[in-house]
Amino acid sequence: MSRYVIADVFADAPLSGNPVAVFLDAQGIPGEWMQRIAREMNLSETTFVLPPEAGGDVRVRIFTTVNELPFAGHPTLGTAIVLAAESDATELVLETGMGPVPVRFERTGGRIHTATMRQPIPTWEPYAETDRLLAALGLTDSTVPVDAYRNGPRHAYVGLPDIAALSALRPDQNALAELDDVGVNCFAGAGHRWRNRMFGPAYGVPEDPATGSAAGPLALHLARHRLAGYGERIEIAQGVEMGRPSTMYAQVTGSDEAVELIEVAGCAVIVARGEFLADQPV
Repeated sequence: MSRYVIADVFADAPLSGNPVAVFLDAQGIPGEWMQRIAREMNLSETTFVLPPEAGGDVRVRIFTTVNELPFAGHPTLGTAIVLAAESDATELVLETGMGPVPVRFERTGGRIHTATMRQPIPTWEPYAETDRLLAALGLTDSTVPVDAYRNGPRHAYVGLPDIAALSALRPDQNALAELDDVGVNCFAGAGHRWRNRMFGPAYGVPEDPATGSAAGPLALHLARHRLAGYGERIEIAQGVEMGRPSTMYAQVTGSDEAVELIEVAGCAVIVARGEFLADQPV
């Protein structure tokens, strides 16, 4: 039997943002069973909280319905908020497959209103399958070069000329699923306000309402292509077309030659608590 909490992440109201199931005491649950539980929960990600091994506060394993991820954004932030909601902690360090992720909290009246995580700095390169990607999206080009970033998951970025064009996208999900190990992020906007849509059939997610792991690299992508500035905080809306609006904030510090820090911020609302009753197979 395992206790779990469901939180809607990157949202300040229930039934919006991106839900994550957080299993609070997962010690003793084997990885194969974690994967089966994640499939049963049928959310984009489910996390399992374990004792720390490398000096952090907890260790976290993250599963989609089809595979384990070394790092993901909304599950990490959501797990941190769920854990901190039962304490007065101002910071927690979560050990992930990509290393320690510090998360700090801002509170009003004891309630967390903002959590900010320091993300792994990604590697990046031009996306090798750009023509196939654009064809699957029904597009002929991108407003800026299509690059792929990896900070755990791999994310590719396609620029659209405006919000209307972004909302009108109807991608070929079967064709996208043939692109190996990539979340496809389509973005539009200007200045400090942007909107993103993430299609991830390779990760078992046809469309994601809030993708924290993509928010940091998007800020970097915008800075590298001079659509936003290093050191500037941008707002990223996602999930609008799905009826689950979310809001993320991202900031990258440094330069093209030396990225120093990537932070992504948002909030979360706890919407359910439960017990998982199924016994592990013998």
